[in-house]
Formats: sequence, structure tokens, C-alpha cells
Amino acid sequence: MHSRDLLAAAAGHAADYLEGLPERRVGPAETDPAALRAALGGPLPDGPQDPVAVLDALVAGADAGLMTSQSSRFFGFVFGGSLPAALAADWVASAWDQNAALYVAAPAAAVAEEVVGGWLAELLGLPGDASFAITTGCQMAHATGLAAARHHVLQRAGWDVEARGLTGAPPVRLLANGDYHVTLGRAVRLLGLGTDSIVRIDTDGEGSMSPDALRAALAASDGPTIVCAQAGEVNSGAFDPLQDVCRVAADHDAWVHVDGAFGLWAGAAPSHRHLVAGVGRADSWATDAHKWLNVPYDAGLAFVAHPQAHHAAFGASAAYLPTGARDAMDWTPDSSRRARSFAIWAALRSLGRDGVAELVERCCACARRFAEVLGAEDGVEVLNDVVLNQVLVRFGDDDDVTDAVVAAVQAEGTCWTGPTTWRGRRAMRISVSNWATTISEVDRSCAAILAAAYPATTR
Repeated sequence: MHSRDLLAAAAGHAADYLEGLPERRVGPAETDPAALRAALGGPLPDGPQDPVAVLDALVAGADAGLMTSQSSRFFGFVFGGSLPAALAADWVASAWDQNAALYVAAPAAAVAEEVVGGWLAELLGLPGDASFAITTGCQMAHATGLAAARHHVLQRAGWDVEARGLTGAPPVRLLANGDYHVTLGRAVRLLGLGTDSIVRIDTDGEGSMSPDALRAALAASDGPTIVCAQAGEVNSGAFDPLQDVCRVAADHDAWVHVDGAFGLWAGAAPSHRHLVAGVGRADSWATDAHKWLNVPYDAGLAFVAHPQAHHAAFGASAAYLPTGARDAMDWTPDSSRRARSFAIWAALRSLGRDGVAELVERCCACARRFAEVLGAEDGVEVLNDVVLNQVLVRFGDDDDVTDAVVAAVQAEGTCWTGPTTWRGRRAMRISVSNWATTISEVDRSCAAILAAAYPATTR
């Protein structure tokens, strides 16, 4: 078996899947774990198997259990699809199989990482001299930015946390948006700071942090402090007033970390850039490339305005490790790591500045269209101010009704949305972030949602 024949077979399966997306049901056809175990399980073979047969068996066994998140009508989470150029680059990167931990092990990957770091900082309105890391996702981008923050605020208090650990260290307070994302809490746990150190700052009805409440919390203590702000609340899409947050935090020498998992991309779109006004005054930022930039999973992005603190948190050395050029492992929680920079490079190169802006703005326009069409129906309520790509929709006055509509939409398969709870009320959560989504796909999805909510026999 030649590699070319095997890879051609893989390309055929992939092309069949992508070409079938427009009419494929959105959501897995099979969700029963027992059925999927039967399709993919069985005894481990005693001997080698033909690679093409193995690939065919994988495709046949997995197909029914695939979530069609590449679809232009998938709205259940803030998942991007995969831009064609990024997908192709990722395939080639897998064939190259570079370990992007060290410059000497993957020079092209290291340089591509430097290049995309600069491009992204410029696109998102971040300082050009900020240090940069590619991680597995926003979870570890938070861990990266907050590790640098931990070093910085404790060093200023006279404590070397990398050498001495946290036992006996001055306590670090984290003042966070009261609706902070779960991944921020997990990052805090991973760093040993503990969620008890998080003080939730009051937010308004949309989930935007109150600068006055932040100011009062900062005045309550002068110890090492990290402020965790949000650019894009995961349900409503709301933004903290970053200009005010950064100004208030600076008055108290507090570090500001911005969770911009998807909302930071507003900075790349002229019509939405006002939402992140002041973002460049923060100290660290976390976002994802596999959300709105639509590169294949997985690719988180971390930026730090204080490279010395960033490097101090992660730098490593050993006798067998060469030094000189930029080694990516000195800036991330990972050592061995795949060359994610190639897919990001291809996505940015294929779209250009204008293409990224158009992608973000079109998705936001599609979100507004969802709110307009669904909100016009009697008994349907849009719960949030649709400022970005998130729409919260409630059907009737009973939580069970909304949950039933979500379940019916998922079962029918034209589109896929998810449930959530917002301000104590159940809602359908619609997230628009796929490069292929258009207004016509939104209209088709709205028709399916309304048909599920109001069957013909009851309208």
C-alpha cells in the first residue's frame, strides 16, 4: 500500500462528507452510546489490518455519530467551521508532522507562528509588542495569560511564585465579571489560585460589568489583584466597558485579563470595533482561532503585554535543548505541540483583512436576522440585545415549552441549536460563527424552528 493511495482514499472520504453538508441533517443521526460502541468497538485485532480497510471501517462506524458542526446551519455553540484554505493547510501540516515546541525542530512552523502573532495583534487592535502563544483553546489561553499575571502581581509583591510556589505567598484576588465563563474558573483552578479567590463583580441585565462595582471592589484591598473582563458574554454576547475597566484597574495597579474567546474578533470588523474600545490597554488577552477565524480544531490564542512576565511563567531550559531562536514551548503550557500556525496562516492569508471583517459582520447580520424573524412571532421573546452573534430566544412562558422546542429542532435536523438558562429563564441559544452561513440559511433555519414551535395543527 502506497501512502498516496491511502491519502487519496482519505481525501475521497473527506470530500464526500464536505460535499454532502448542504443537505446532511444537522446533528448526529445516532446519539446512543451503546450503538456507537457497537459500530466502533469489538475486540482489538490480533494482527495488522489493511490501512484502507481500517479507514473505511472508521468512516462507516463514525458517520452516524458525527456532529455536523461544519454545517452553515449549526448554531448550537460558538463553533466555527473550517475555511477551505485552513483545512487544506491543516492536512498538509499533519503530513509534515512537525513538533512545534522548538525552533530547531520546526523552523518554518516557528516563523509562521511569529508571523501570525503579529498579524493577529494588528487585526484585533492589540499592542504590536505583545508576546504571543498558540494553545489548544481558550481554556489554556486563559491559563497562559493568568500565569503571566500571577507572576507579575506576585513579583511586584516581592514573591517569586515560579521558585517558591503559592504556599505562603500573598493571596491573589481575582475580580471577575459576575457572568464569567466556566473555562476561566478552570484556569484559575489549574493555576492553584482557587475559585474562592474570585470575587464576582455585578453586571447589568445584559451581562456587562459595572465599573462602579469594580471600583468599589478594588478599593476594598490593595493586595495583588487580577481583573478578569469579558469581550462577548457566552449567552448574550455583551461586552464589558473595557475602556473604563482598564482605567479603573490601572488606578489600583491591577492586571486586566480579557476573555475574548469569540468577542475579541469584533476588533477586526469596522462596524463592531466600538464594542472593544480600550481593549489595547489590558495586560493579557485570550481568544480562539477555531471559533470566528474558522480554522480546524484546535487553536487558542494568548497575548500578553508584558513579555518578561509571560516568559518567566513558562520558560524552560535543559542541557539538550538548544537556545537562540524563539522556542514556542517557552510561551505556552505545552512542550510537544502540533504546528497549528500553518492553518492560522492559511486562514488569514486566504481571507485578508477585508475577508475577516466581512466574515464577522455577516455572522452578526445573520444573528440580527434570527432575532428579527423569530422575535416577530407571537409568543416568541428575544431575551438579549443582539450586539454580536448571540441570540437568546424563549417560547411561551413555561421553561418546558422552550426546552421542548429545542429538542424538536434538534430531532428534525434542518439546523441545530442548544438550550441555556439566562437570568433564571430557559432559552434557545443561537450562535452564528460559521464562515458559510448566509441570510438564506438563517431564513431556512427560522422556518424549521417556527415549525417545531408551532406545528401546522396548532397554528
